[in-house]
Amino acid sequence: MMKVKSFILAGLLAFAPAMAMNGQALAQNEAAASVAATPVDADPKSSDPGAPADSADANVANVSAAAPAAKVAAPPRMKPTEGIGMPRPGEITLQEQFTDTGRTARWLHDVMLVPIITIISIFVLVLMLYVMWRYRRAANPVPSKTSHNTVIEVVWTVVPVLILLAIAVPSIGLLADQYRPAPKDALTVKVTGYQWYWGYEYPDAGIPEFVSNMLPEDKAKANGEPYLLAPDNRLVLPVGRPIKLIITGADVIHSFAVPSLWVKMDAVPGRLNEKSFTIDKPGVYYGQCSELCGARHAFMPIAIEALPPAQFDQWVLSQGGTLKGGTAAPAGQMGPQQGSALPGPPASDAGTTTL
Repeated sequence: MMKVKSFILAGLLAFAPAMAMNGQALAQNEAAASVAATPVDADPKSSDPGAPADSADANVANVSAAAPAAKVAAPPRMKPTEGIGMPRPGEITLQEQFTDTGRTARWLHDVMLVPIITIISIFVLVLMLYVMWRYRRAANPVPSKTSHNTVIEVVWTVVPVLILLAIAVPSIGLLADQYRPAPKDALTVKVTGYQWYWGYEYPDAGIPEFVSNMLPEDKAKANGEPYLLAPDNRLVLPVGRPIKLIITGADVIHSFAVPSLWVKMDAVPGRLNEKSFTIDKPGVYYGQCSELCGARHAFMPIAIEALPPAQFDQWVLSQGGTLKGGTAAPAGQMGPQQGSALPGPPASDAGTTTL
């Protein structure tokens, strides 16, 4: 009997914890079932008959507070115009310019340099042909021994000096305009060159960096854009407002160049270079990296989308930015960002994000 009592006591001691756990679990299940049986929209106060019902105004206020703020839609992606902001088929001169410095530079090239070079080249060619024919051995068996001619020496010294002075005056003015500091109210944009894509950041507007990769050929054609010049995300800038670009490189030397805006500045790692300009006309202006930067140097294009000021402000708000006057995007609104803040995807995946 003692052995039987010992076995029974040992069994009770062994199963006591399990029985206690089962009791707790049963209580929890009953509590959960009672909660599930209560309607989701039921007011906890409804169990108390004396509790007043919530007013309709409070319900409307709660719904209004929970509703998200209206988003600001980005302006539609601008279509490029053939011949504006891009090279024309068979074009042998500079692209049409849309900045003050660009027009000055093109005038200097087309009106001064090309005619002067052409005239000098033709004059030298004619002079050489005349000398070869006039002083050949058959026509001049006894060569002249004249060693000095004061008039000729004065002419070929003074005339080149006058030509260089005529070229130097507008050239120095153009150089000064190209490197003139931006005004205080200029929009600042940071441009970073990577292997092999571009990153754009708007510190004045509070828009973080997004990246710009070249579009695949099929997507570029679908957008009506020139292949090898069309990126997925463009650098959006306002028309008629001064722009200040802070240009640098993250790995090797790149060069940010947009010919139709007369913009070209090296992106050097560890150095911040500045370029200022003002765009005169809305449009899409294409460029490319102009510094040999590696294997995919030819596949990091640039596209600047110049918008009227009102549309640019709309674009800033759509990106969750803040206008310079203090107007910000609505609370809780972060519009569809251009590109990703992460490093650029491989070239095979480029073009997956658009404005």
